[in-house]
Amino acid sequence: MKYASILDTIGRTPVVEFSRLAPEGRRLFGKVEAFNPMGSVKDRLSLAAIERAERCGRLRPGQTVVEATSGNTGIGLAMVCAAKGYPLVIVMAESFSVERRRLMRFLGAKVVLTPASLKGTGMYLKAMELAEANGWFLVGQFENQANADVHTETAGPEILEDFKGERLDYWVTSFGTGGTLKGVARALRRSRPETKIVVVEADNARLLGGGVAQPPQVGPAPASHPLFQPHPIQGTTPDFISKLTAEAVAEGLIDIIVPVNGGDAMTMSRRLATSEGVFAGVSSGAALVGGLTIAAQADPGSSILCMLPDTGERYLSTPLFADVPADMTDEELTISRSTPSARFDGGGSAAPAAVPSATGGAADPDAERRLAGVIGEAPVVVFALEWCEFCWSVRRFFDALEISYRVVALDSLALQTDDMGLRLRRALTRKTGIPTIPQVFIGGEFIGGCTDVFDGYSEGRLEPLLAAAQVAVRPRPRLAPQELLPAWLHPRVPA
Repeated sequence: MKYASILDTIGRTPVVEFSRLAPEGRRLFGKVEAFNPMGSVKDRLSLAAIERAERCGRLRPGQTVVEATSGNTGIGLAMVCAAKGYPLVIVMAESFSVERRRLMRFLGAKVVLTPASLKGTGMYLKAMELAEANGWFLVGQFENQANADVHTETAGPEILEDFKGERLDYWVTSFGTGGTLKGVARALRRSRPETKIVVVEADNARLLGGGVAQPPQVGPAPASHPLFQPHPIQGTTPDFISKLTAEAVAEGLIDIIVPVNGGDAMTMSRRLATSEGVFAGVSSGAALVGGLTIAAQADPGSSILCMLPDTGERYLSTPLFADVPADMTDEELTISRSTPSARFDGGGSAAPAAVPSATGGAADPDAERRLAGVIGEAPVVVFALEWCEFCWSVRRFFDALEISYRVVALDSLALQTDDMGLRLRRALTRKTGIPTIPQVFIGGEFIGGCTDVFDGYSEGRLEPLLAAAQVAVRPRPRLAPQELLPAWLHPRVPA
């Protein structure tokens, strides 16, 4: 299908049956919200909140949008604001996964961090302050009715259509802002009153099931709930009961509350991946733990649908992946060593002969004249390959120093004519005696490869060379260039 905008692809996410996880005689399903374009259920809210604000005149063209979020709403808003042309500032507690920050920044948003000790209320208050001080539009997802309405209008009807003429005994969800909970539950109550609404919450932060009311709000931000404790189910069970969640409780939309252990939620997320092939986050694991808890008590033939809020890619730096190694395991090393080629232990053969050789070979006057001209065109020249991680490390290094440099990508389309890229590489090898890439020249002098440049900087030899080539280096805190090397070099080298 063709779409006028990425925003038109939000919603209509699939319901998938998990027959390998379900106990005998029960049917277990998940609504996989990772199929939204930015990978989470919050894409729905993000578009709905912005478009409602546009319609009612609260959001003006070019006005900055600001919001407090644990990440998924911020990523969704970054997509929507990029597509619509709004600047975006996200406020997020430092405790949430770093990949969320990087995704938002990649989409053009600014990310302001708040101390983890101040929890969700801290980032909420900061966003309010920034909106008031700068005249920015505050989305206010925790109380914005568009958050609930969009689920009543989209996710709820999608579920009803998917289970038309079939049993739907339980619908299971976690809660954060309360938008999904209130919105979908409202749609189910109207059309399928027999469906029980099940809410899961962290077992060490029983805000809904602990019997203690949310403290009254004093000041602009909600008070932190006395039963809240930090937990690993990111994006759910915040440290206060939001307005939308409180409304869902008051309207009697919740039938069952299931406490879920954070470790069990992570284990279930991994089980979902390995047994059903579905890559989802910790909040999805929590919903499935709740669903299986219900399934164990449900009548035979019961159908249980769990809301799976996001993709597992949001959690790569969290404990969810703590036991997933980057290096080869012993079993994988045994597999590698079972055949002779491409091994780390010195065994194996050289690269296939079909790979073009970049060794020096015979002189090539045309290539050598072109090479000399390129080296003299700029004070700093980097000969690189587009796919080479070390070449990108050098680029990032010079970018960090705010140094202008010329990159000659030897495998680029522009150098394919007459095989000039390979000819230049061979001429480079003849000139320097080194076949590897990247190769860096400063003021026409060959410096070496990636690690040579980094060592020269660390040892104080690089800056005089740059100065002699009339390249200014602004005073700044010293970089640690080795941190710019490919990530796979930082763990131990596999045996």
